[in-house]
Amino acid sequence: MATLPRLLRHLLLPAALLTAQAQAAEPQTVRIATVAYANAGKTIFNGPSYVMDRDKWLEQQLAQRNIKLQWVPAATASVGTFVNEEFANRRIDFAFYGDLPSIIANASGVSTQLIVPGGSGNNVYLVVPPGSSAKSIADLKGKRIALHRGRPWELSFAKLLDANQLRFDDFRIFNLNPQAGAAALSAGRVDALFTLSDAYLLEDKQVGRIIWSSKQAPADWRMRAELWGAKDFIAQQPEITQLVVDAYLKAAHWTAQPENQAAYQAYQAQSGQPLSVLQREAEGQPWAQHFSPLYDQALRQHYTDAIAYALKARLIRGEVNVETLLEPKFVQQGLQNLQLQQYWTVPVASVATQP
Repeated sequence: MATLPRLLRHLLLPAALLTAQAQAAEPQTVRIATVAYANAGKTIFNGPSYVMDRDKWLEQQLAQRNIKLQWVPAATASVGTFVNEEFANRRIDFAFYGDLPSIIANASGVSTQLIVPGGSGNNVYLVVPPGSSAKSIADLKGKRIALHRGRPWELSFAKLLDANQLRFDDFRIFNLNPQAGAAALSAGRVDALFTLSDAYLLEDKQVGRIIWSSKQAPADWRMRAELWGAKDFIAQQPEITQLVVDAYLKAAHWTAQPENQAAYQAYQAQSGQPLSVLQREAEGQPWAQHFSPLYDQALRQHYTDAIAYALKARLIRGEVNVETLLEPKFVQQGLQNLQLQQYWTVPVASVATQP
């Protein structure tokens, strides 16, 4: 007669197998959130996600497994909040978005991982009215500055302040998105605006003058947006995660080739950003490096600093482990799968605390 422990083992074993099978079951749909713009009735995807959608490689690979690909558009004005809510409610599996919102999500118990770095990052700019005498952030002490709080470029602003022995309360900070901030600068309601490449538009319209940009600073000062995945999905569906990463690497490789720069920028201009702005934003760095998917020192330093800043600014309460946040194995495998191990190289370290 079987003993009670043996009977329990027989009863529990099928349940454990069923659980494992349920975890391994492939989903019916893979859902990827990405920044999107509406233009003349068309939806324009931002960055390499446009190439992924255009080429249909991922869609075809998933179809072979009877899985559908669903793109989930996110408006640029609220992408961080939107993506975090979608991850929290398990309505998406992957997303292209920025650093601070990702850290906030993980600190609040929504576990995600960075599975492909989004290149070298985007530059940020400090803009003043044309007639301003200010030449640096120090000259703006006590003045009114428009800054969209909680967005990825807030960290860049904090680094600029720290490097100049300044604090947030040394200024009158107006929490305005870039569009509202630009209007406030034009109307004279603020003395400066900290923003993205739309700074060039303000110069073109002669309502602003750039006095500093992250092009003058170390690489880890730039604003970052990456490809993130839900941690439980990554653990349960490593093969599908690898397909998504491979598709991104294929798109990044096509985009990084100099002969494709003009076509890529022309498409991105359909988002409403003038071609001349896109071209000026890209100046100062080899084109291919803008799309490097490598986990380098600047990336790790950026997220180490971002976590520390989020704690200091009370954006989060609990610690976030940077090494748990970054998951490089899919990029490593993907570069091998596509024979791209030598295409991108890690640049000479450009990580510091001073601009």
